[in-house]
Amino acid sequence: MTVTRYFVLREIPHGLPQPNQFAIKEEALSDLAPNEVRIRNHWLSVDPYMRGRMSGVTTYVEPYALGEPMSGGAVGEVIASRHPHFQQGDRVRHMAGWRDVAQLPGEEVEPLPKFDVPEQAYLGVLGMPGMTAWTGLNLIAELQPQQRVLVSAASGAVGSLAVQLAKAADCHVVGVAGSPAKCEWLESMGVKAVNYRGKDVDALTQALHEASPEGYDIYYENVGGPLLEAALANLRDHARIAICGMIDRYNATGPSGGPGNLNQLLFRKARMEGFIVGEHWSHYQTFLEQVAPEVEREAIRYRETVVEGLEQMPDAFLKLFSGENEGKMLVRLP
Repeated sequence: MTVTRYFVLREIPHGLPQPNQFAIKEEALSDLAPNEVRIRNHWLSVDPYMRGRMSGVTTYVEPYALGEPMSGGAVGEVIASRHPHFQQGDRVRHMAGWRDVAQLPGEEVEPLPKFDVPEQAYLGVLGMPGMTAWTGLNLIAELQPQQRVLVSAASGAVGSLAVQLAKAADCHVVGVAGSPAKCEWLESMGVKAVNYRGKDVDALTQALHEASPEGYDIYYENVGGPLLEAALANLRDHARIAICGMIDRYNATGPSGGPGNLNQLLFRKARMEGFIVGEHWSHYQTFLEQVAPEVEREAIRYRETVVEGLEQMPDAFLKLFSGENEGKMLVRLP
């Protein structure tokens, strides 16, 4: 008999979630049905978008149901299969995370690509965060060489690849991060870094101007709040803003005022567009062909924050909102 241990959400959080709003449950798995696979998870993905799934409201994805197994990206090893395309020992990626053993239809499982990288890279730099960075720059913002690019949350899983892709296109790149250490890492990659901590809109506006006096052709947005207002004040004509997230709002308990200078979009003839990476997944192979060889030869740098053990999953998730993680947040299972 194989037992799975998994997390459930006990109640809908208001504001920042609390550890006691999560609970571990366990149950015996049924025998495999035809075309099902059973996977022992090795790595669990921890992502900011999961906060939206805890709201009880359908956004671009269904919310977590109270008391039911939570889900998210995961990488693991097939330990049993009744699907013709998967054999015991295969390394795979799927969306049945927040648990140690997953059992699901083979159609919901994909084999890991065959690049010489650590398997957890397919949850980070070569997974959804990396694909999000590539999509926002190339498909939404239409990146061109030698443009001026601003990236928020630039030391995170998405932003850190975005700045490197923009640097590879010979762009002037400015990254915003939340600590001297994160800014130092960005500077080591040739990125002009701005620390947003302790700065109001006026101070951020001035800091962004000093980092790129000619303004910005592209703003890669993952934060919102005062940073968006400061970025709008520094746009160049025909600028593009690609929005993949608004982490400043994820734990808000009430409405907040929007940027007071949205008229800059008109004055600068600029475009602001939100996107969900899943709608662009048909381009994933193109992304892999461009980026994976650079990761293989270590030309692209990435960071991971690894937390050990299934029990630590909520703690790892909450650290996303305190800025404690560097790069991709992961939970490793024994």
